[in-house]
Amino acid sequence: MKAYLIRRLLLVIPTFIGISVISFAVIQLAPGSPVYMRLRAADGMIAADRETQQIIEDTIRLYGLDQPIHVQYVRWLGRLVTFDFGESYKDWRPVREKILETLPITLQINIISIFLVYLISIPIGVYSSTHQRTWGDSIVTITLFVLYSMPSFWVAMLLIYFLGGGEWFNVFPVFGISSLGAADWPWFHWLVDRAWHLVLPVFCLTYGGLAGLSRYARAGMIEVIRQDYIRTARAYGFSEKVVVFKYAMRNSLIPIITLLATLLPALIGGSVIIESIFSIPGMGRLGFEAVLSRDYPLVMGILSVSAFLTLIGLILSDILYAVTDPRISFERTES
Repeated sequence: MKAYLIRRLLLVIPTFIGISVISFAVIQLAPGSPVYMRLRAADGMIAADRETQQIIEDTIRLYGLDQPIHVQYVRWLGRLVTFDFGESYKDWRPVREKILETLPITLQINIISIFLVYLISIPIGVYSSTHQRTWGDSIVTITLFVLYSMPSFWVAMLLIYFLGGGEWFNVFPVFGISSLGAADWPWFHWLVDRAWHLVLPVFCLTYGGLAGLSRYARAGMIEVIRQDYIRTARAYGFSEKVVVFKYAMRNSLIPIITLLATLLPALIGGSVIIESIFSIPGMGRLGFEAVLSRDYPLVMGILSVSAFLTLIGLILSDILYAVTDPRISFERTES
């Protein structure tokens, strides 16, 4: 196991370089230029006189955009070795500083969402698989399909309209993650206020993954309970709870663990919309604003962090394989 983890950690380096090369090329080849975006934001329009063109050329050289793409990438990769993502084109603040300000907020929302997804979806899948063709299974199936089909941005707007001070109730706050002055409150009141602000965003990020993962849990559980060793356990006289929760459920978790590596980046991508709707100062909203302003260093910094989290999720899935099923070994067997 230890040798396998060392090999996987070493594979992270070429995999990350491949992801960064593709991302860097796509960003550089996309239409638009940070120079023109910055000049339009400052002046409202760009004149065609010689003085303005000289300013544009000087700005291009200042940003280093006059160099070939491969030269720009090598310079960026060299800075990345020292965890230097460069400076933002928008306000000249270090990209690392801006990411460190927003990353904890995004991780806070997504970790809570992932925890709730697995905490709720696994029992639902187990119940649905052990009560096939019953009214309970039918109601659960219909409910999950309805939840899975609803777009998160549409649900977010409905929640704001009905529960966020629209035409109906004013129950939950719909702006930011804390109330004004909450930093000076006692820790318990601050925690309650933070949790109250996160109810709607976390729900919007959770219900889609919950609906999908529950169906995977149901399918995996149905396949496991049809195995011979499950029939043998029942023949020995074990109770149904022991058979289901001790022997069947543990082996049915392997396909769900596989989805952990894809669920994390999917939630980070989905947080772009949710953070924008609820005005949450997280990494998703920061990335959205960086794309609109063609802030190349900031976009590459956010993509690098997201790629790293995805690769860590893959390694974590492999570790959980061995923890869930001791029969799984990643070491090479010698004949």
